[in-house]
Amino acid sequence: MITVAHEALIDLIVDPAGHVDPRLGGAGFNVTRAVARLGQPVAFLGRLSGDRFGQLIRADLDQHGVKIAVEAPSAAPTTLAMVDLDPAGVPSYHFYLDGTSAAAVGPGDAVLPEGTTAVHAGSLCLIMEPVGTSTEHMMVNAPDGVTVMLDPNCRPGAISSRQAYLDRLMRIMRRADVVKTSTEDLAYLFPGQDAGNAAAELLAGGPACVVVTDGAAAVRAFAGGRQIQADVPAAPVVDTVGAGDAFGGAFLTWWIGNGLGRAALSDPEKVRAATQAAIHGAVVTTTRRGAEPPWAYELAGHDGWRWLPPAEPPAQVS
Repeated sequence: MITVAHEALIDLIVDPAGHVDPRLGGAGFNVTRAVARLGQPVAFLGRLSGDRFGQLIRADLDQHGVKIAVEAPSAAPTTLAMVDLDPAGVPSYHFYLDGTSAAAVGPGDAVLPEGTTAVHAGSLCLIMEPVGTSTEHMMVNAPDGVTVMLDPNCRPGAISSRQAYLDRLMRIMRRADVVKTSTEDLAYLFPGQDAGNAAAELLAGGPACVVVTDGAAAVRAFAGGRQIQADVPAAPVVDTVGAGDAFGGAFLTWWIGNGLGRAALSDPEKVRAATQAAIHGAVVTTTRRGAEPPWAYELAGHDGWRWLPPAEPPAQVS
């Protein structure tokens, strides 16, 4: 089972004309649904509110067959994100975090469920408290048999102390096996450095593999002493909301679904295959509004996903 330790929230998507479209979202929610739709058992480890928004998020995860690792709802309101889309569909984010549900994960809640073989974490849950400290402790103490994937998904506007944030990332990096990042993340983490040098610094911190996305440009992966490049196919882009989350969820799902573990991340050819497979997942997501990751049947015909059953999605799940 893949466990996703992240936030779930409501995205208030505002288009250039000023229309507001509320969507269920958050990095953790998006990654969890990506894993579930691609047929792997998945647990969501994050606090949901008892309010109406929280009930809607819980119902959607239930419909996707997701195990809710932190059962008790929070009395705090659901976390919110305002997503401002530019004319090209590229989002900028503004968050409402203080006193909201996603922060309310204490040390006793941040426990990997039994059967976890991989954990994916990052984004806002490394910024808020007490969830930040709880998640960090869980990740750095993950059992040897668990593959740890970190996606910083940096949100500079939500980070109160850059140095404290960097220190936390570096502590997690020493246990992380694979880091999924973007050129925007690297620009924040390593100002003035090119992406290749920044990725090398991340590798020096401990992980076996670093994957760098760059919008529609080629994805670069660094593993086994090699740099791997995988092209992103052209597609009609509606928006890019959740594309990075779909990529990370697809990469880890492909990895675990093919029976691979921590040691295989030093194999450049396996990393290349996982990267190309994950690209397909991200591209599908960009072709529709909001963070709607692909279903198994949408990827089954692509190279690298031929092991997926060509099944249609359940009719009751949106």
